[in-house]
Amino acid sequence: MHGCVVKPRHSRAYDRRLCSLRPVPATPSPMIPPFAGQADASATPPAAPDGAPDGPARAWQTPVGGLPGVRPALAEKAHSLGLATVGDLLTHIPSRYEHYDEAQNVADVVTGQEATVRVELASIRVVPTRRRKLVVVRASVFDATGRLEAVWFNQRHLLRLLTPGDTLMLRGVVEAGAPRQMKVKAHEVLGSGRSAGLHTQGLVPVYPASEALPTARIRELVDLARPWARFAPEALPTAVRHEHGLMSAADATVGIHFPRSQGEADQARRRLVVEEFLVLVTGLMAIRQAEAAEQRGLALAPTGAIGEPVRGALAFRLTADQERALEEISADMASGRPMRRLIQGEVGSGKTLVAVLAMCQAVEAGAQAAILVPTETLAEQHLGTLDRLLGPLGRMDLMPVLLTGKVPAAERRRRLTDLAGGTRRIAIGTQALLSEGVDFHELGLVVVDEQHRFGVHQRHALSERARSSGGRSAHILYMTATPIPRTLALTAFGDLVVSTIHGRPHGTGQTVTRWLTGDDRDEAYAEIRAQVRDGRQAYVICPLVNEGESESKAATAEYEMLRAGPLASVRLGLVHGAMKADEKRAAMDDFAAGRTDVLVATTVVEVGIDVPNATVMLIEGAERFGLAQLHQLRGRVGRGGHPGLCLVVADELTDEGQRRLEAFTQTNDGFRLAELDLRLRGEGAVLGLRQSGMTDLRYARLARDTDELELAARVAAGLLCDDPHLQHPAHGPLRAAVRRRFADIPRLLHA
Repeated sequence: MHGCVVKPRHSRAYDRRLCSLRPVPATPSPMIPPFAGQADASATPPAAPDGAPDGPARAWQTPVGGLPGVRPALAEKAHSLGLATVGDLLTHIPSRYEHYDEAQNVADVVTGQEATVRVELASIRVVPTRRRKLVVVRASVFDATGRLEAVWFNQRHLLRLLTPGDTLMLRGVVEAGAPRQMKVKAHEVLGSGRSAGLHTQGLVPVYPASEALPTARIRELVDLARPWARFAPEALPTAVRHEHGLMSAADATVGIHFPRSQGEADQARRRLVVEEFLVLVTGLMAIRQAEAAEQRGLALAPTGAIGEPVRGALAFRLTADQERALEEISADMASGRPMRRLIQGEVGSGKTLVAVLAMCQAVEAGAQAAILVPTETLAEQHLGTLDRLLGPLGRMDLMPVLLTGKVPAAERRRRLTDLAGGTRRIAIGTQALLSEGVDFHELGLVVVDEQHRFGVHQRHALSERARSSGGRSAHILYMTATPIPRTLALTAFGDLVVSTIHGRPHGTGQTVTRWLTGDDRDEAYAEIRAQVRDGRQAYVICPLVNEGESESKAATAEYEMLRAGPLASVRLGLVHGAMKADEKRAAMDDFAAGRTDVLVATTVVEVGIDVPNATVMLIEGAERFGLAQLHQLRGRVGRGGHPGLCLVVADELTDEGQRRLEAFTQTNDGFRLAELDLRLRGEGAVLGLRQSGMTDLRYARLARDTDELELAARVAAGLLCDDPHLQHPAHGPLRAAVRRRFADIPRLLHA
């Protein structure tokens, strides 16, 4: 093991934290023996064209059209599926495997069961049918023990491809008859240059495919590319592979495509998953390490001159989680290293109060603070919160400066002058707050609210922009009300330190959730009317109802229906995303002030709306929302001293939808719901903007591969502790892989 590289003084505390993540040395796992003959095929890739790179990189970039026997039309179909090179092909891994048994004699096949047989083709023909569009191909086949009649449907092209005398492998179900017949599920011609049993024996890989390029054709292309597997790029250091019993990249590539057993397939996938996680997590840790080591931060020590009076005026005590998060943030801000922290918590858990107290610390130390928000509505929400908490102190410099599109030009110039001169200490606005032309006297803290959907590249860019007048990096505190599963925190947010707030502050009401069907809507409307009579308020949330129908139309139609029918006796408001900013603001202001009783809305109320008097929410089409979004919406009620009620209406549910709503009605724990949502809907693009659906991880799945992720995190921490820039020759391939993955972040892992 190499000695640690000497680091700048200001990074040593960070390095101690990083090194503390290293695992306790353990007895190395036995090394998995090489898979002899798999990755060492006899075929030789073609010579490099003039000017092409040599070695493994050149081989891995071989066009699919350069494989033997692949015609341009087939290569074009592969290209349309994103399989342009041999590397693309060999990293296009199976989604599952068909488990086929070994070939049997024809006489031994049991009628009614699926089987594989090795036979010779005697004859083949098309059988006329009464239905013009149905083509039935029949072939007489035999082996030494008996005869079968093979049957295919709508595959006339087989007459061109199959010739009497061919030796075939057939897979299908055998039915009684004279002779017995097999409805063929898969077939292949032996001696055609492909591996025997490719489609019909053992573990047969099933690939993500298209209509133009079905899985069988992909299987054949991968088989042709098998000799190139020995050129699979190897990013894992040899010592890491040996210690943790991981295959080589070459063996894993062959093992994932052509496994001899399920165990081999599992080991191959594990190796690929560990490498993918290691590249990702190493890059994220390196970003955090580089910012701690290379950027100078402001040392903002608390005095209590502002924070203590604010705390003393509260009608409640901070929860233990709030106190813990505040201590972590305060220590970071006082350290002199730039803070990069994410504070996550339930809706209504008090994250904003913690952020305000952090801003108080920045101002106490002579710096300024800014809050970045995604919308003007949320900016005005924060303005009200800060006025309420800081106004009683009577200090002009603590009056927040609001910078949004509706501020008149002359007033905007005056506010910018106040910020640049330091006479105003706190600013609120959208991302434009850190754009050119907005100058701060000494920016010390930036709070980013509800911007957790920004990927690591956007966060890095923000770090580069958030600077004080002396060029020192401002502290950045991200906030999210969407609880993040631990696995996602390690990957999507691995460049940040995470603080967590569970539960809600004392004095807020508990919310009960009930699931109704469409037949129960009258019950829901009756509950809303009853709550309004008691002086409370309610939301009715509308999703996108029909394909092609906008949310605004859906909400407007719901509003008109309720106004003319079941809620005609109450004062209704309407808000949706298509309204002008002033119209939305007026509708929300009317609801917050109690001038309307029920607000019919789309998901624009998901964040940034705080109406303590709202106690009931009706969510229509609840099956169209993810768990995280449902939980966010539910958090809009029960924020005062009165209990909340969330009514979800859903009828036609898939099995997944039913599991989702059952979980939603059974728990208010957003962290448990986030874990379930991750398993049900997927992790989203880990380094991108999406939070559900398809992932940009090629091999790994966060909900399934937690052990591999934790292993990768331990290995990454150990490697960066010993070799912060991965400069040792043994770490060169990993360093190159990390830099490719994070190509948008220049100088990453540069000494």
